[in-house]
Amino acid sequence: MSLATALKANDVTQLPSKRDEDWKWTDLRGLLRVLPPPSEPFAGEAPVGPFASLANLPIHVVNASDPFVIRSASVEPYVVALHFAALGGGSHSASAQVEVADGGHLILLESYEGDGADYVANLDLKITVGAKARLERIVLAADGAEGVSVSIAEVTLGAEAQFAQTVLTDGARRQRIETRVAHPGAGAAVRLDGAYLLAGKRHADLTTVVEHLGVDGTTSQLTKGVVRDQSRGVFQGRIVVAEGADRTDARMGHHALILSDKAEVDAKPELLIFADDVQCAHGNTIGAFDQDALFYAQQRGMPEEVARALLTEAFVGEVIDRIEHEGAREAARLWAAKGLGL
Repeated sequence: MSLATALKANDVTQLPSKRDEDWKWTDLRGLLRVLPPPSEPFAGEAPVGPFASLANLPIHVVNASDPFVIRSASVEPYVVALHFAALGGGSHSASAQVEVADGGHLILLESYEGDGADYVANLDLKITVGAKARLERIVLAADGAEGVSVSIAEVTLGAEAQFAQTVLTDGARRQRIETRVAHPGAGAAVRLDGAYLLAGKRHADLTTVVEHLGVDGTTSQLTKGVVRDQSRGVFQGRIVVAEGADRTDARMGHHALILSDKAEVDAKPELLIFADDVQCAHGNTIGAFDQDALFYAQQRGMPEEVARALLTEAFVGEVIDRIEHEGAREAARLWAAKGLGL
């Protein structure tokens, strides 16, 4: 069951629900009793998105489109800005393929936008990174407060490939950004990072699955989140080390701040290990502000609200600092500052 199949069949019984273990905190069937009609074709000027000025190739997709393919064989970094917009309400689904040839280098700057209307949007993305190729994917999700948005990326890596990803989001009525990686081992390296800044009644679900299928693979994962008001953050991270995938090195960390009594964070980090010679670890912390750090800042004349904002910025800044592309890193810092009122 998936949002894509439900939209195709116009059948809400095909929506994932809390009965599905991986969707229990992002119940779509309980939320959507009726699916909206198909989105109208957008006739105006396409919005450009936050990354357009940084890209060799900007691509704008408004209210879905026919499936399309992005291919890169460039050894030098080739930058694509892929902007998905949901405007005017309704429901739609889009799909795309991203292919990086052996030895290629692609930077994918992916963004989401939604207006104030109710909408339901689905994106299925298939990513292939060839042998000794590199792909950095930065996702900035700015969905509308009343939107329902699901993005699922399936990533396949070649030997000695490098895949780095950072997801930044401020949520939606319901939002899920899912990444599934088939990791071959074979000297390939994966970095999966994320940050969520949620307020109001917004909901964000960052779900990842990495399957280590061969020897000598590495995965590094860091996700940080901040929730306030009545918002809800969900983190699900699963790393599977298959039998025979020896010398795997996999690390996962999720850390969240809860800034109000009615906000909520649900986290489920998992390590499933079927090999013996591995180095794997995960950590998860959820709590309030460090009162000692807050007191220290106030003792030096800093107003409490400013101190809270700066400490929060430093908290999520560890994720942002790991972004390799300089322009995207600066855009991420602006996103964080805006979300924290700085």
